[in-house]
Amino acid sequence: MSNPRSLIAVALIFSSYSFAQVDPPVARKQPVTDQYHGVAVTDDYRWLEDWSNPETQAWSDAENSSARHYLDSLPGREHLREQIRDLISKPSATFNRLRQRGGVLFALRFQPPKEQPFLVTLPSVDEPDAARVIVDPVQLDPSGQTAIDFYVPSPNGKNVAVSLSKGGSESGDVSIYETASGKALPDVIQRVNGGTAGGSVAWSADSSGFYYTRYPRSGERPAADLDFYQQIWFHRLGADTSTDQYSLGKDFPRIAEITMQSPDHGAYVLATVANGDGGEFAHYLLRPNGKWLQIARFADQITSAYFGSDASLYLLSHRNAPKGKVLKMSLEDPDLAHAHTIIGETDISIEEIVPAEGHLYVSGLNGGPSVVHMYNVAGQLQSTLPLESNSAVYGILRDGRAGLLIHAASYVTPTAWYRFDPHTQKVSRTALRSSYSTDYSDIEVSREFAVSKDGTKIPLTILRKKGTPRDGNNPALLTAYGGYRISLQPYFDPTFRPLFDRGVVYAVANLRGGGEYGEAWHLAGNLTHKQNVFDDFEACARYLVEQHYTKPARLAIVGGSNGGLLMGAAFTQHPELYTAAVSMVGIYDMLRVELSPNGAFNVTEYGTVKEADQFRALYAYSPYHHVVDGTQYPAILFTTGVNDPRVDPMNSRKMTARLQASGTKKPVLLRTSSSSGHGIGTALSEGIEEITDIDSFLFARWGLQ
Repeated sequence: MSNPRSLIAVALIFSSYSFAQVDPPVARKQPVTDQYHGVAVTDDYRWLEDWSNPETQAWSDAENSSARHYLDSLPGREHLREQIRDLISKPSATFNRLRQRGGVLFALRFQPPKEQPFLVTLPSVDEPDAARVIVDPVQLDPSGQTAIDFYVPSPNGKNVAVSLSKGGSESGDVSIYETASGKALPDVIQRVNGGTAGGSVAWSADSSGFYYTRYPRSGERPAADLDFYQQIWFHRLGADTSTDQYSLGKDFPRIAEITMQSPDHGAYVLATVANGDGGEFAHYLLRPNGKWLQIARFADQITSAYFGSDASLYLLSHRNAPKGKVLKMSLEDPDLAHAHTIIGETDISIEEIVPAEGHLYVSGLNGGPSVVHMYNVAGQLQSTLPLESNSAVYGILRDGRAGLLIHAASYVTPTAWYRFDPHTQKVSRTALRSSYSTDYSDIEVSREFAVSKDGTKIPLTILRKKGTPRDGNNPALLTAYGGYRISLQPYFDPTFRPLFDRGVVYAVANLRGGGEYGEAWHLAGNLTHKQNVFDDFEACARYLVEQHYTKPARLAIVGGSNGGLLMGAAFTQHPELYTAAVSMVGIYDMLRVELSPNGAFNVTEYGTVKEADQFRALYAYSPYHHVVDGTQYPAILFTTGVNDPRVDPMNSRKMTARLQASGTKKPVLLRTSSSSGHGIGTALSEGIEEITDIDSFLFARWGLQ
């Protein structure tokens, strides 16, 4: 294994490189004009939306071949790939998504160089070496293309429902496995999970069957609706699936996204129904009498709920509390009007609640880093858990009756599970921890603030090797997301080592549109307020330049999905500010996005062209429609996956064609994977190849060896 610390970062004059010539195919123009609220919009590359068209596939293949020729010719690429493979493939196992049921501890274990995580049971968090495998997707599919979407153990812990999908499609069928033997039962439910509305399972209290999310079957609805209209059905173990019973959902919105949960006690099931991706939720409770009761509407602003051990339901409410407050409702009297506030709004944006015996644990964010508070049952703050500063909590889980397990990491500390003892008030690291050869003790982390166009302070976390000068000449990489109330929290990534060793400054911006400061922060960056997100990003980029961390000729940007939209807006609005951009599985044509299946779910976050004010906002920033001929754009690497169920790859195809026709001199590359989707479920080897391509591309643009 090569030691990344021994690599010498050598800055070279950019012109000294001899890159292979990029000769991408020319996409023909076939103009189509649409009218939106009196505005005529012409689209030259509408034909690239049709993936069934052989011409589209041929053009995409030629683009991919051109990109591969360029990327494969970059100097040092093979050495870099080996370094990244060593960094990723040789750490200890990691354990995620812990769940306790029936006295059994379940977890997803990831053990490189295996291609996918696999489902195991553990005697305890102190005995990782005693893990026993239940389901290993690589044994089911040696190609490494099959992944576990989710798993749900039965209340007695004897069986576990597992959703499996292939090729990054996220289209998952649920199978049932015996916990003790790992044997698959005959029960298989098709298309429970999807890349549009997701999927979920909740067992009955006696473990004899389970409720599951069901997409329409072929023939039940038109083909265009088969990824919508999710409902809840019930399956009894051993029964023919044709006898499964409808339970709930005929009146749900077309873009409903359902998640379910059941408590360790009692015959209850809670169904949370999202109205698309914009942050509206309704909640339904299945009671012991077998009847569903709606306990919260979209307008009630209850975003999540948690079963307590005391026959109570704890609700996270944002009504008149943008950062969240906690309500308590009796399961015997599940009336929202009778629920009472036990924890009012505080200085943190609440993310998760874990009721325990005598305590209530609340995890939240303060601009990005995490905070965990412990309250008593009356809602009085008892303590703040002593976590590492500037760290992230990815999940909390009750440990025994009163304790807590915490899944956490920071930019410089690998992911681990920690145990909190409420009696001693101490946090200790368990044996479920990741160890890497990567050491980040030489990396300093600073949290600073840029000021956006309207005066809003935007958090910016900056990582650099200690001693890196602030002389304005450093290569820098800026990333952000800014949408869907998704927060960019601290995270440990061993593959940053090659960047730091070459003097790269890495910066993470917490933009509006995320949930770092609560729902008000989210709403300030969605729908007609989306331009705030792009202004925030620009402010962070200019801050890095003004504070002499870098300069535009050395500043690159990277983002994916909604962050890919951010990249498109960034380099079309301010092309002079960046030298390179990596945009992964991004959205670029904001006028056509809602026509794809998952795009319809995005309407509550982005808006719709059917509404005049929302159309104007979408058209004002839509990256595809703001490419200007003759403009010199940064070098751009687009990545996408053929099987992406969340963002139609047509966005990347059309944006690439438009930019290549603009006359920009720097390369515009389109890298398309035939064996992946949006990134979820991607095989380890595929991920290594993508990181290698991205880093090689960036190093070349920075002039680094």
